[in-house]
Amino acid sequence: MTSTPPRAVYHYFDIGPVGRGEVIKLFMKDAGIEFKQVLYPYDHTWPKISQVLQQQGTTRTGQLPAVEYQGMILIQHIPILRYLARDLGRYDGETNAEKYLVDAVSDIYIDWRYRCGANFIKKDDTYKDEFVPQYYNTLGQYYNDHEGPYLLGDKVTYADFAVYQSIDGDERTGTLPFTLPDSLIRFREAFEQRPNITSYLKDRNPAL
Repeated sequence: MTSTPPRAVYHYFDIGPVGRGEVIKLFMKDAGIEFKQVLYPYDHTWPKISQVLQQQGTTRTGQLPAVEYQGMILIQHIPILRYLARDLGRYDGETNAEKYLVDAVSDIYIDWRYRCGANFIKKDDTYKDEFVPQYYNTLGQYYNDHEGPYLLGDKVTYADFAVYQSIDGDERTGTLPFTLPDSLIRFREAFEQRPNITSYLKDRNPAL
């Protein structure tokens, strides 16, 4: 007798494959978590919608993404990933040292997310010319510590989903460096070959 896959409700903006919410979608697709999407316009109507969502208890902060999962409301995209990984018993490293490494890289990603969002609002050449190259060089060192292709070698973790989304996001905005460290090139190729990810990316990007 096969168990029924867990179900979730995913709340985010209707902005396509960009933004922090996409990381969660990639993760749930890979993990086989079935989910329903509820998408909201990101325009002048959002402040009122945000208030309604707060009143309903969908998000305490008034921000998205939010995920309804097994009777809980989860917010903040990296903590959402951590919760799902730990609930599933995978994607989180096994030893304390591995968990530290995954958390450390996810925190480096959070720094990137903050700078990326600020650059989206107000373009800053230092983001593309200085911050982004250093960000990927730092990640490249972490990914080079194991044979790869993932951060922990052959075990994918929630941090890998965040790192992939940063690469994809910078590529879409024209801020990705011309060359990436070899370890990140190998990682990206392997990540995109994961069966559920390959299927999702084909649906998301029909031209691929």
